[in-house]
Amino acid sequence: MVQRAYRIGQIVPSSNITMETEIPAMLNARQEVRPERFTMHASRMRMREVTAEQLRSMDSESDRCAAELSDARVDVFAYACLVAIMSRGAGYHRTAEQRLRQTAMDNGASAPVVSSAGALIAGLDAIDATSVALIAPYQRPLTEQVVDYIAGEGHPVTEFIALEITDNLAVGALDPLALDTIVDRLDHTRADAVILSACVQMPSLAAIQIVQDRIGKPVLSAAVATTYQILRELDLETYVPNAGELLNGKH
Repeated sequence: MVQRAYRIGQIVPSSNITMETEIPAMLNARQEVRPERFTMHASRMRMREVTAEQLRSMDSESDRCAAELSDARVDVFAYACLVAIMSRGAGYHRTAEQRLRQTAMDNGASAPVVSSAGALIAGLDAIDATSVALIAPYQRPLTEQVVDYIAGEGHPVTEFIALEITDNLAVGALDPLALDTIVDRLDHTRADAVILSACVQMPSLAAIQIVQDRIGKPVLSAAVATTYQILRELDLETYVPNAGELLNGKH
């Protein structure tokens, strides 16, 4: 029997090279142990430098991307830029998700919309993380906006590290396993969980399970949370092997 392939539509910054790597990697790993199949489809918004001005300009292109992907009748849309949403003010992920879904519906395609920002909040809710510590590649002012956004959704951030990188390609070129060392500089003693990468461009998948096993508390990332929410919206088991607490199939 041929298993249906779900179409995953990603709306990504033009310089993002990670979400089209890590999300397929997680779904491919899942395909080794579960019957569902997935295909990936992307549309891009122009952005090279992670600055407030470029993020605002980029976000204005997201409707075009949703319209393009709706032509392919994808089963779920994923807006894959966390800081573009969180820098726009409290609760903006709900506004963006609703707007993009309406754009798709206006094109005759009805499908759920996931944002990496909203997915991260949903993931923290799912694992009952009342407080978190996080690592982000952004400059400190943008990181503080992310911290405030997460706290405003009911998950106070006890400690954070901002790596102060503006070049988005440089962020994508970071070694994910370096996070296993960076996390040792992060005081997470008062946090219920650690967000190893509060950015969909900063690679972290290779380190998620390693760090979680070592520090003994839930570890997730924006990409892990986005995958979790995609699976939820498709009404599929939220299981991916070796991808941390959130994707162990129990949430």
